[in-house]
Amino acid sequence: MSQQQNKLDFENMGPRVLIIIGLAITLIVGIWKSSITIPAGHAGVLFKTFSGGIDTENVYPEGFAIIAPWNKMVIYEVRQQEITEDLDVLCSAGLDIHIEVSCWYKPTFSQLGMLHKEKGERYLDRVVRPTLLSATRSVIGKYAPEEIYSSQKDVIQEQIEKQCALGLEGHFVDLERVVIRDITLPVKIQQAIERKQEEEQLAEQYDYKLERAKKEAERINIEATGKAEANRILNASLTPNILKEKGIEATLKLSESSNAKVVVVGNSDGLPLILGNN
Repeated sequence: MSQQQNKLDFENMGPRVLIIIGLAITLIVGIWKSSITIPAGHAGVLFKTFSGGIDTENVYPEGFAIIAPWNKMVIYEVRQQEITEDLDVLCSAGLDIHIEVSCWYKPTFSQLGMLHKEKGERYLDRVVRPTLLSATRSVIGKYAPEEIYSSQKDVIQEQIEKQCALGLEGHFVDLERVVIRDITLPVKIQQAIERKQEEEQLAEQYDYKLERAKKEAERINIEATGKAEANRILNASLTPNILKEKGIEATLKLSESSNAKVVVVGNSDGLPLILGNN
C-alpha cells in the first residue's frame, strides 16, 4: 500500500513541480531581461512597447537599471567623440583644395530621448557629418588659394566651427570644437604662391633699403644745411674790428709767455707782428 501511495503522490505532484520549475525559469528570464547595465560614459533611452513608445522625459545614467521585460533600453555614448573627414572642396578661384578637418561633438544629455526619436542611433551620419561637410565647403568657397595657404587657417577654422554650430542647433547635438588638420593645394598653385611671396619679400626689402637711403640723404642734407648756416652766421659776425681785437688779445697772451720773442706793433693789416722765438 505504501509503495502505491507514494507512486500516486508523485504522480499528483508532478504537474505542480513542472509548474514551479516553469515559473522559476520565467522569473529568471524576466529578471535577466529586466536588468540593464549602462556602461561608463553612456546613457539610456527607454522604449515602452505598450505605453507610448520612446520616453523623451527621462534619461537613464550609467549604472544598473530595472525595466519591464517587454520594454527596450537603447544605449548611447554621451562622452566627447571625434569625427575626421578628408574631402576636396572648391575655393573661390574654382580650384580643388584638399582639406582634412575634425570635429569633437557629443549628444545633448538632457535631450537624448528626442535625439533617439527624431534622428536615431545613426545621428552621426544623418546630422553631424553632413553639417561638418557643408560648413567646410561653404567657408572654403569664400577664400582665394593664397589666403588659404597663408595666414588665414585660424580664421577659416573659426568660421567653419561657427557655421557648424549653427547647423547643429535644434538637432540635440553639442559641438565642442572644429580643427583643420591639413590643407593641401595643387602643386602648381602652391609653387606659384611661394614665388609670389618671395617676390613680395624682395620688394619689401628693396623698399626698406630705399627708404633707409632716403632718410640718410635727408640727414646729410640737414647736417650740411646746418653747418652752412652756422658758417654764414659766423662770417657775418667776424668784422675787421673784431678780428683786430682778437689779434690784440692773442698778442697780449703771447707776450706774457716765458718764451723769448719780439713784438712789433703796427703790421700792415693793423695787427702786431711777433718776431723771434726760442
